[in-house]
Parts: sequence; structure tokens; C-alpha cells
Amino acid sequence: MDASSAYQDSLPVSSYALLAQLDDWGIDYRLHEHVPLRTVEDAKGVEDAFMAEGEAALRLKNLYLRDKKKRNHLISLEQDRDVDLKALGAELGLGNLSFGSADRLLEKLGVRPGAVTPLAMINGRDHNVRFYMDKAAQNADSIYMHPLVNDRTIGLSRDAFLAVMDRLGVEIQWV
Repeated sequence: MDASSAYQDSLPVSSYALLAQLDDWGIDYRLHEHVPLRTVEDAKGVEDAFMAEGEAALRLKNLYLRDKKKRNHLISLEQDRDVDLKALGAELGLGNLSFGSADRLLEKLGVRPGAVTPLAMINGRDHNVRFYMDKAAQNADSIYMHPLVNDRTIGLSRDAFLAVMDRLGVEIQWV
């Protein structure tokens, strides 16, 4: 199964349900539909169509990782930031990090590969997933991310993003 909205009914929380929750909370967002995106390179091919000129935008790449103690971590970074897993693990005091399996990703975050997003913490919070966010988000006007599927992107203001994380009860650790 792919990570597009065609299969969202098989997720613990569908993209529609997530967006309805954001609406119920009064969270403003901009929804953009596009071809399924699996990589940063794919995203770069479509993001100009929905980016506002002159905005300080943060576009993310998201890593679902596990440490040696089998703890789960979701790390969201600026899409062009170079990542050395060994150095990142040392910086965060987590030791060696490795990518979690697709099965574990679905179990812990409720998404499939290609749709990993900070918004998956709607599921991750109940599975003791730790969330780390790039410090660049603190200076962004807008943050772009998938709403649990990879053929949609939403843009949230920095304050709206922080409000969502607060509503979810997610502690953000800045990296």
C-alpha cells in the first residue's frame, strides 16, 4: 500500500479526521493537493506551486528513528539540512540511531513511508515517541508538512504549529 490519501482509511487516524480535528480546534492551515511525494527531491518539484513569495518557510524532512534502547524518535528537520545519524545521536545523547521499519512506523506513528510528518504525533504521543524539531521552526513564518498522507501538504503558521503540538500534549525538543 502506498502513502497517498487513497489508502487513508487504513490508517489509525485518517487525513480527513486530522484536518477535521484542526478545524474543530480553530487552527488555520492551507491545504494543497499534489502528486504523491516520497522524497525531498519529489517535494522540491511541486512546492513552488504553493509557497508564498517572500515568506520565511520551513519545509521538512522527517526521520523515524530508533536508538539502541529501542526508544522511538521522530525528528523533523529543514529539508536541506545534512544529517549524519551518528553525530545526531551523539548530539541528542541517544547513542547510535537507525531507521525504524515500515511496520513499526505504521504501528507507532500511524503513517507509511513517504508520509512521515510532525502531525503523526497524533498517534506517536500514545506510543512514547519522542519528538524533535529543527530550531529553524522558531523563526519560520510557515511550516509545511504532510497531513498523514503524501499527496497533500498543509502550511501552518509557526504559532498554529505550536498550538497543534500543545493540543496534542507533545513536548518539542529543539535541535
